[in-house]
Amino acid sequence: MTTTRLPIFPLNTVLFPGLVLPLNIFEQRYRALMRDLLEIPEDAPRRFGVVAIRDGREVAPTAVGMPDPTAQAAAGPAAGFGPDPMRAFHTVGCVADATSIRERSGDGEEAGEGGDDDGERTGGNGAGYEVLATGTTRFRLLSVDASGPYLVGEVEELAEDGGEGAGALASGVLRAFRAYQKQLAGARERTLAGGQELPDEPSVVSYLVAAATVLDTPTRQRLLQAPDTATRLAEELRILRRETALIGRLPSVPAADLTRVPTSPN
Repeated sequence: MTTTRLPIFPLNTVLFPGLVLPLNIFEQRYRALMRDLLEIPEDAPRRFGVVAIRDGREVAPTAVGMPDPTAQAAAGPAAGFGPDPMRAFHTVGCVADATSIRERSGDGEEAGEGGDDDGERTGGNGAGYEVLATGTTRFRLLSVDASGPYLVGEVEELAEDGGEGAGALASGVLRAFRAYQKQLAGARERTLAGGQELPDEPSVVSYLVAAATVLDTPTRQRLLQAPDTATRLAEELRILRRETALIGRLPSVPAADLTRVPTSPN
């Protein structure tokens, strides 16, 4: 088993290979991570690991209740994740390559997004970073080191196994996904964009559908950690058929994003 050390960025969402992840960085621990990534030459991968949070807070809490943008967040690389960060995270994540890291000015104009006029939340030295990252490969998180300015994990990268019948399953998932899109657009009273080109490579189909379907985090996580592409596609086919039938019976579609807790100043 070959392992490597990778900076860890916990989120209340699941990143899939091939998908783009925009990030608004304002906490000191993640700003330190971005500064270190900027030390890597632009033509080299600027890699970090994204893991979904099982039990904890994406943003370190300032106090009980609604977030207070004027209060200073708890400090430390593991703030918000308890005494044992490994227990707070799902152990299968996705490597992210930061293709764009742009530093924001520290003039206090973005107070609503984690910055403030006196720099308390960001620790001075700039207001943060706007980052675009792309998921690349899956990994298994083996351990977490909280001794530095940000979390670092010992990880084992996971190969993508096609599994039996992945090609036929991908075709069925694409048909089911189009039916799901049509039903979802009707429930939301929106026009379905025509002429969309969808890939036909089974693993790409499996990750695209997992990311584009309205699912909760545990379900997305289950799809990410599927043992092979065929298993993931079979599960997606079952989910899409169920969700399409369910949407057809509902008068409206709930706003899934509003179910996220806890509240965050970000």
